[in-house]
Amino acid sequence: MTETTSFLRVFALWAAGLGAAAQYGKMSVIFDLLPGLYPQAGASLGFLVSLVGSVGILLGVVAGLMVARIRYRRALLSALWLGAGVSVFQALTPGFGWMLTSRVVEGLSHLAIVVAAPTLIAQLSAPKDRGFTLTLWGTFFGVAFAILALAGRPLALSLGLPALFAAHALYMAACALVLAASLRRLPSEEPQPPFSLPQIFRDHLTIYRSPFLSAPAAGWLFYTFSFVSILTVLPPYLDEAWRAPVMAAMPLTSIAVSMTLGVLLLRRLPAVQVVQMGFGLSALSMAWLWLSPGAPLACIALAGAMGLIQGASFTAVPQLNQGAAAQAQANGAVAQMGNLGNSIGTPIMAFGLATLGASALPLLAGGAFLMGLGAHVLLAAARRRSRRVPV
Repeated sequence: MTETTSFLRVFALWAAGLGAAAQYGKMSVIFDLLPGLYPQAGASLGFLVSLVGSVGILLGVVAGLMVARIRYRRALLSALWLGAGVSVFQALTPGFGWMLTSRVVEGLSHLAIVVAAPTLIAQLSAPKDRGFTLTLWGTFFGVAFAILALAGRPLALSLGLPALFAAHALYMAACALVLAASLRRLPSEEPQPPFSLPQIFRDHLTIYRSPFLSAPAAGWLFYTFSFVSILTVLPPYLDEAWRAPVMAAMPLTSIAVSMTLGVLLLRRLPAVQVVQMGFGLSALSMAWLWLSPGAPLACIALAGAMGLIQGASFTAVPQLNQGAAAQAQANGAVAQMGNLGNSIGTPIMAFGLATLGASALPLLAGGAFLMGLGAHVLLAAARRRSRRVPV
């Protein structure tokens, strides 16, 4: 365990995370432009966005197991170079079928990065700094989407879609070169059992039976279910005069709270308790929105409460699990459950709104927050029963 934090390497790994998030988000910010590239694709264009997440649902835990076996530096650098190559291929604007295939490959690159990078950040951070460094990591999606909206989309509009893909390729390659040099000396890694399909099946059972390995992923499922779906379906329920500023402020508030109040709380409380606090306050914020539909302050309060869940969930991984291999397994489960939550949240919320009306939003999202809180309470009780030190 390191006693001093290598902040330069932590920030370099976070930068790689921005590139991984851009793999997911670059198609989202230009989605309305894709029909011009593939006019015959129709509704199938949605797969260009969702395929990366679908790979995560299927192979999230497998990625955690594989990364531990082939070693974190090697896995991360290979994934970055693979991601750069895929973006170069996409810049050539291949046929629709080939573009879909490239998104599957990109999903594999994305998974390896989001498993290896936070595992390495935990290894390179002193325990006292992990609240900050892993909360920083937790901002990678929000920051990347903001950059894509502010710079990526204008680039695509002015120079064409290939320019965005080419810029992403250059960014991924630059991250690979920086990290290849900066990650030469890493903490020693424990040996792993040989890779086999039966071993992967056993490891799945081990992860999801363990109240230590599975806890961060269990909460993350309910967080991602709510976060993405709320940001997607909320705008029509806001007053038009407040709609744009509130929707812009919500993700920024979430990031700001996680990096300030969240980091402060993590210096004083175990990460799981901060996550539970975030879920409880998020549920109360949804009750506020139920009583005052579309209230701007309630929306901002909700975003702030969710910010506590964001960083503390990643910090819980090393607090609950000792050793890089166990942390990679837990991060793989987080990736799997996060992609599942992202994928099912919006369709379920949309169906609820169509059948129940506006009350579906506080009911479904509030219920998800309470289930996230309940999952952590039950898993904490299971950890106490195991006679290990509770966290």
